Amino acid sequence: MSTPSRRPSEHTPAARTPGTEDVLAAAGPQDAGPGRAIRVPGTPGRPGRSPWNRRRDRFVAAALALVCVAGGAVLWLVSDSRATTQRTTTDSPARLEPPSAVPGSLAERWRAPSEATDGPVAVGGSAVTASDGTVAGRDPMTGEIRWSYSRDLALCATDGAWSKVVAVYRKGEWCGEVTQLDPATGARTAQRNGDAEAPTTLVVGDDHVTTTGTRLLNTWRSDLVKTLEYGRVPAPVNPGRQPRPECRYSTVAAGSGLVAVIEHCPRETGARLTVLRAAGDEADEPEQVFSSLLPEMTAQVVAVSDERVAVALPERRQLYVFDHDGRRQATHDLAVPEPELAAVPESGVAATAKGRDSVFWFTGSRTVALAGDDLRPRWTVEDTLGAGTAFAGEYVVPIAGGLAVLDERTGETTRTVAVDRGGSRAPVSLSAAGPVLLEQRGATVVALR
Repeated sequence: MSTPSRRPSEHTPAARTPGTEDVLAAAGPQDAGPGRAIRVPGTPGRPGRSPWNRRRDRFVAAALALVCVAGGAVLWLVSDSRATTQRTTTDSPARLEPPSAVPGSLAERWRAPSEATDGPVAVGGSAVTASDGTVAGRDPMTGEIRWSYSRDLALCATDGAWSKVVAVYRKGEWCGEVTQLDPATGARTAQRNGDAEAPTTLVVGDDHVTTTGTRLLNTWRSDLVKTLEYGRVPAPVNPGRQPRPECRYSTVAAGSGLVAVIEHCPRETGARLTVLRAAGDEADEPEQVFSSLLPEMTAQVVAVSDERVAVALPERRQLYVFDHDGRRQATHDLAVPEPELAAVPESGVAATAKGRDSVFWFTGSRTVALAGDDLRPRWTVEDTLGAGTAFAGEYVVPIAGGLAVLDERTGETTRTVAVDRGGSRAPVSLSAAGPVLLEQRGATVVALR
């Protein structure tokens, strides 16, 4: 019995005798019938050529690689990393002990430019200066730079807060880059972007720092998370959350988790004192503690304590003291000329310093001591050049030709120390770093010992 012959299936290639020519090789698919082999164009017996073997394709691939490299180089050239120069140190700053009493004489040891600070910054064993885009941590004794942080941006403001150094750089129209540095090593510990106005000043509270402005205030906590923005917020995410965005601001003070601001609003007959929580539930929705209309336009907020807020009224030559519920608790007369009280500080912040249990306020020609709790005036000393500082366990204020050592309780001058300032009577801010007394005279920090 013969075996039936089998036809190749439609899915099984037909057998081909080796060496025979396939006459359908040049035929298109439409010419191939059932069971006929369809060959892929190409060299007989070899796989199809890779498209990347062609010269043109290799050229395109090389060009793409060059574009990627060039793009990366451009990004690096314009990046913040390339525009930042940082020099840190691992050496701990020397421990500096203050003298047992204010020395009988003080002489200049070193000086350095520092136009981006409102007063000398002494924190973490370093004297910090800020000039020409560079924040520098110096040895207080010699002025030698121990660490530095530089950007290709202008510095808006620099100060000490939370035992750190806070520097704000200008980006475009805003003072928008906030950087935190370790004062001992110069290492960057945090950085954020914001929308602080230019120019701006840093107002340091107990747990927060606030950037000033005539239309916008920003507040940051110690990890540089924004906790408050108040005023005319650029491109607000949630419109309608600001209570009075049309107002302008003149002076700002901070303390006890609060930010106090003097507002000047359209169609109001007097200035407005507004007190805000430095940290609310939402940064862009300010939590108002109270807001009170004052009886005159030329008002200055001076200080905020745990219990009170003090505001100077120039026309009345009085100090109004409010509690945190917005009730006026006291009114005190001030022995300060009206023009002096009416002159709004250029920084937008009253010049003050803290003592053991007092707040010292420099009005422009005299220093007023306010009680630390209820902010009542204790005494006034005339012919001073600044708010002063605690130094060697005593309280000193700058005067023409030197320093006056005062009894903090009574304001009486116990003695004076000569300091050569070349006859200048310009305002002077003070700070201390161990045995070194730092003076800021205009845009220059001078170390005395």
